[in-house]
Amino acid sequence: MKILCAVAGSALLACTMTGYAQTDVACGQTLQAPMHSDTALTIDSRPAGLTIVGTDQQTIRVTCTAEGTENVRDVRVEFFAGSPGRLTIRGGTNHNGGVTVRIEVPHRTSVQVTMGAGEVTVQNLEGNKDVDLYAGQVTISSSHGWDYRIVDASVDIGEVNAQAFGADKGGFFRHFTRQNPNGEYRLYAHVATGEIDLLGTQQGKAAD
Repeated sequence: MKILCAVAGSALLACTMTGYAQTDVACGQTLQAPMHSDTALTIDSRPAGLTIVGTDQQTIRVTCTAEGTENVRDVRVEFFAGSPGRLTIRGGTNHNGGVTVRIEVPHRTSVQVTMGAGEVTVQNLEGNKDVDLYAGQVTISSSHGWDYRIVDASVDIGEVNAQAFGADKGGFFRHFTRQNPNGEYRLYAHVATGEIDLLGTQQGKAAD
């Protein structure tokens, strides 16, 4: 719950209660809370498929689905407002890969994601990005251009497909970097075993 009050001078004119979805919900319920642009969000998740999408709303909205009644009952989604905000997806049976989570945040949000295994997709989001995955796939795409001061993407075993920069590297300990002193943001992505895809319009010659 949040209390909204209108104040003129020292006089209290109105004060009403407006409700937001609770910040700790079971998978299958929707979590929604206020969240302003130009903030940061850390995400710590159990194995899942995460999709992080930028929107025009000044809120965070999280929807979760899971296969099997055990995961629906036991997987929890928690959001803690702060600087940065913190989103945690936990519980359920880790061997079940049927948990998918959609996270909608303001367009200008910096995100840091840590997850053991699964898939992370980031779409239409401005801001710094830091994604660390033990096994699986990271896909980052942009409709507003690749305005990054530094891009650093690496896999221990797998492939870095940097389509946005005209590079594709596969094998062991593959590493792609690009620097642009006029860029605004930072992008770090690492997958121990799996694939990283950086999708979008080609941005010039890639660095080795």
